[in-house]
Amino acid sequence: MNVFKDPVLLVGFLPLFVAISYSTRDIRWLIGASSLLPIMVLCLRALDFVSTPKGGRDGLTGLPIRDALIEKVDQYFATPGASTRTAACLVVDLDEFHSFNERWGRDLADKVLRITADRLQSAVRDDDLVVRLDADAFALYLAPAEGMTLDAILSIADRLQRALSEPVPVGGTTTYTSACIGVALASKSPEANGASLLLAAERAMVTARAHGAGALRVYSKEMQTEVSSTHALAEDLAQALENGQIKAWFQPQISTDTGRVTGFEALARWQHPDRGTVSPAEFLPAIEATGRTERLSEVMLYQSLKALSAWERAGYHIPSVGVNFGGTELRNPHLVEKVKWELDRFGLSADRLSVEILENVVSETEDDIVLRNLAALNALGCKLDLDDFGTGNASISAIKRFNINRIKIDRSFVTKMDKDGDQQRMVSAILTMAHQLDVESLAEGVETLGEHSMLAQLGCQHVQGFGIARPMPLEDTFDWLPAYIGKLPATPMIPAKREA
Repeated sequence: MNVFKDPVLLVGFLPLFVAISYSTRDIRWLIGASSLLPIMVLCLRALDFVSTPKGGRDGLTGLPIRDALIEKVDQYFATPGASTRTAACLVVDLDEFHSFNERWGRDLADKVLRITADRLQSAVRDDDLVVRLDADAFALYLAPAEGMTLDAILSIADRLQRALSEPVPVGGTTTYTSACIGVALASKSPEANGASLLLAAERAMVTARAHGAGALRVYSKEMQTEVSSTHALAEDLAQALENGQIKAWFQPQISTDTGRVTGFEALARWQHPDRGTVSPAEFLPAIEATGRTERLSEVMLYQSLKALSAWERAGYHIPSVGVNFGGTELRNPHLVEKVKWELDRFGLSADRLSVEILENVVSETEDDIVLRNLAALNALGCKLDLDDFGTGNASISAIKRFNINRIKIDRSFVTKMDKDGDQQRMVSAILTMAHQLDVESLAEGVETLGEHSMLAQLGCQHVQGFGIARPMPLEDTFDWLPAYIGKLPATPMIPAKREA
């Protein structure tokens, strides 16, 4: 063995060289020892450069960054016999982290990230690698080992989620975090390299995100096709949600008895800088597929409550605004806290917010988190509207169980109901049920005066649709409201159905 090729051994011999120089009083030994010191330092730095993953470290958490994981996985694939040993990549994305900055401030949000990094490192083995990808996402390389099967990897993922669910002290109180996790086995990587395996894990995480907070998914080839089809649109969507391209447009709801405006429903609209107006039918599925439905709901909630405040300042009292909440949002354990925080931000009482939920959410859910959130929203004072009523399987008991305030009759029952006897009987039956349950009613998709008139006569209390007004940007409502209100005195009221 040549010791001069090993800088660590050279450092070990340095005291010997110095001792000899003093014992022999030979200046040449001292000069030689002094000369060797910088050479050995350079050797050690070279060795450290080789053994340390490339890409540097994240300044906040101290973790390596993306390139380090890619390099580590590349080394795994380059090792002979790699295909016979199971390795994996996991991408961990914190749920609702963007709200931490707004709610707690940057310093406390950074503290949460550091705690998350520590918990991830504590939950894995010495041979594994944890890196930080971006603001709220981390990735892990699980090195191959005896007994490293898919079940073992999923057990590790479960351990990670349990570690992250521990309470986090922030601002004199405690909060809780959860995360979606995407898992990709090296044996299923589209290509035998680190970048490909990491991308596969990210795609699995996106699929997990679409299934709600705390979800976990394993990469499959089908995900490649699904994600590729929405990739270009997804990249634009991520920016659109943050730069204000996606806005809430508002469609008025009016009383069939007085004609007054009783609320607005908030509907998402996307004005793309290059493509113009993108149809909701195109971008809403892409938002769901890329796991951004909760972010969209946050944007819509904020803009809707801001609109209520703006109408109030302009002298228009709008009783409530309706915001759609899907299953993903309702599975978020922090939903009620988030809603309350937004209401407090604008100084609004909870009854000014109508939470619109689809009928299938009520009829199909057995999720404890969804049930608790619906009960808590109701206890907070928010109104619950059952959207698209008649198209699902919501039972009468479910309507009472969730304390629904209002059912929204689907437009498919409203179309041509003034000319179709079957449609009239169907709507009449729905309204009779609503009356007996003491639940308010609203008909969607009203397009003609005949439909409006028939609904009023049958006892439907509220209507909305193109026959009243199309959805419009907030700024346009300030022109529409005075014009509509100005016509009310001259508009004959349509008498409602009288009980016998």
